[in-house]
Amino acid sequence: MRTKEFLSKLEHDRIVKAIKEAESKTSGQIRVYIQRGKLQVDPLIAAQKKFHRLKMHKTVERNAVLIFVAPRARKFAVVGDKAIHEKSGEQFWRRLVDGMRAHFQGEKFSHAIVEAIEEAGQALAIHFPKRSTSSEELPDEIVEL
Repeated sequence: MRTKEFLSKLEHDRIVKAIKEAESKTSGQIRVYIQRGKLQVDPLIAAQKKFHRLKMHKTVERNAVLIFVAPRARKFAVVGDKAIHEKSGEQFWRRLVDGMRAHFQGEKFSHAIVEAIEEAGQALAIHFPKRSTSSEELPDEIVEL
């Protein structure tokens, strides 16, 4: 699927609202990245590189989550920083990706992303609840590059 077509089907406001809602309960940070053009490497490797380029590894508690989507390649990945990965475990990430895959196959792209944001947000809220000293470290908008 062409990236432009994919983006036209996304409900941007719904996704940003889901990020804000999820982050209102946690000190964790969630971002969505849409890869334009071709994907030259494994989506997980690409997601890890974007995670670092977006400086998501620099959050105070190392609890950021990136949802990476490459529409032209029909691939996606989810990356969690060190602290959330250690707390959630590999099973959590597999379950989250499996849920996204099912929705993507039905071309319910926004639903897939929103559900992943909500699940990541729940895990972050359990392990990293919002405190009065928590601050917004990363922007909430969808990154499209």
